[in-house]
Amino acid sequence: MYSQSVKKLIVTRPLSNHATSLFERSSLLQRIFSARGVYAEEELDRRLLKLPSPWLLSGMTTMVEVLTQALVLQQRITIVADFDADGATSCAVAIKGLRALGARYVDFVVPNRFEYGYGLTPEIVELVKLQHPDIIITVDNGISSIEGVATANALGIKVLITDHHLPGNELPEAAAIVNPNLQDDLFPSKSLAGVGVIFYVLMALRSRLREKNWFTEQQLAEPNLAQLLDFVALGTVADVVALDQTNRILVHQGLLRIRTMQCHPGLLALITVAGKNPATLSTSDLGYTIAPRLNAAGRMDTMALGIECLLTDDHELAKHSALLLDQLNTERREVEEQMKQEAMGLLAELQLMDAHYASAGVCLYNKDWHQGVIGILAARMKDKLHRPVIAFAPVTQGAIDGEIKGSARSIHGLHIRDVLSDIATAHPKILSKFGGHAMAAGLTIMLHDYPAFVLAFNEIVTQRLNSVDLEQKILTDGELTEDELTLVTADVLQQAATWGQTFPEPLFHGVFDVIQVRIVGQRHLKFVLRQPKGHVLIDAIAFFVDQTEQWLGLRQIKAVYKLEANEYRGQRQVQLLISYVEKII
Repeated sequence: MYSQSVKKLIVTRPLSNHATSLFERSSLLQRIFSARGVYAEEELDRRLLKLPSPWLLSGMTTMVEVLTQALVLQQRITIVADFDADGATSCAVAIKGLRALGARYVDFVVPNRFEYGYGLTPEIVELVKLQHPDIIITVDNGISSIEGVATANALGIKVLITDHHLPGNELPEAAAIVNPNLQDDLFPSKSLAGVGVIFYVLMALRSRLREKNWFTEQQLAEPNLAQLLDFVALGTVADVVALDQTNRILVHQGLLRIRTMQCHPGLLALITVAGKNPATLSTSDLGYTIAPRLNAAGRMDTMALGIECLLTDDHELAKHSALLLDQLNTERREVEEQMKQEAMGLLAELQLMDAHYASAGVCLYNKDWHQGVIGILAARMKDKLHRPVIAFAPVTQGAIDGEIKGSARSIHGLHIRDVLSDIATAHPKILSKFGGHAMAAGLTIMLHDYPAFVLAFNEIVTQRLNSVDLEQKILTDGELTEDELTLVTADVLQQAATWGQTFPEPLFHGVFDVIQVRIVGQRHLKFVLRQPKGHVLIDAIAFFVDQTEQWLGLRQIKAVYKLEANEYRGQRQVQLLISYVEKII
């Protein structure tokens, strides 16, 4: 539920004058797709054969040569993963995929964020060394690991980097690097998540092994790598990368496997523990319900717990692991709520000191905050304030000096990693390290540099944004007629495309007469609505509403909503899922 404290501007998405060939689609779908820059049926094709070739990724030929040799010699491979959902699913895909292709010795290491931090650091290489690997494969990290790769090289360990984060000015001296965001890379999708990159590496490796008659010689069944797409879908959605056509295909195909109960036991257990129905699982469910439970392992303990849940083929062990992850997620929510209340208090104090403090970017720090939760806190505050936000916590909780870690979340129109890059250029001694994407990034600074960083951050953000960017807008797909407020329309919208980041699920707005409204679960509102001069009553619900009592007794509202099919006790009916509401009378 959007905060009700600030009134937002509701804007209908502009339609393009571009010619469309989507004539077999309804006028409503033509309108929705046109507003998202899709004008041809081919752009909505979600078959696997429409995926671009893996050989378009620069570095793929060398990567496959090294891996082919590793399989022939049965070299020992260690996967070094990131500690978020993309990293966990990338690790699971790498291990299961390589084993299916014939690798016998594959293990993994995932850094504990509280002890080692992010990426292939020299310290992690020393830890990996205990497994005596011949090869390290990084998944969802490594592109900035200059020192870590150098350490591995000195030990005689080859490093293969698979990553999707933006590279810096210098690349590690790895044996091979596959990253769609490398300079001059020809791969058409620059939005692959880490799990998508390693999946593509496996596809190319299988192709080369097939050419070499590997599977016949080894008396090995050629694996169906599509069996890994449930993990690819989860990691892609969880990492909030843009759902361009390539990612829409990967996510759609993964969801199909989940919905037909062809997913792995660990993922199925996570879905069950979350109370979701696999047969109707959506991208929203992956992002807002399943991913947080997996991420809780890396935020509150170690992501090794999450990876082990994904890797197991034992349904009972999967259930046990999923319950543990669910418990960690409950703990995470409790910590998050406490931090959110502290953040609001801190923001109120800062605004009293400086009325213009939150005019552009917002930085927040508390010595007692949990570094595993600052990313979620930054996202929550960003949504509330419609400002880019960086939340900081000490590397050592409660410390009054030393390093602090920041997690940044941005708004559309501001590339947050570019902001950090600008700061690093203008103030080369402030940032110890940083990395990330357009919408999310991480950084490390010294506590004594925090005041200078805050000033630099606000200065750069102010230069890059204007008052229009900072205006709180909600983009919708316009209004629906009474004839369109149906279960059929809800199902058509859900099935028409794979919705997600930069390809948002249809959102509508309208004025409604309030026939009934009541509070449920303390912070939620349940409505019965009707369009003015209409005849059809329709249920609606708004979750986590501020000051619920003030919405009782209203006669008319303006609402922004998604049209959804609500299933209760085996019965399905249409419902408006309200994300923003304004009082009229």
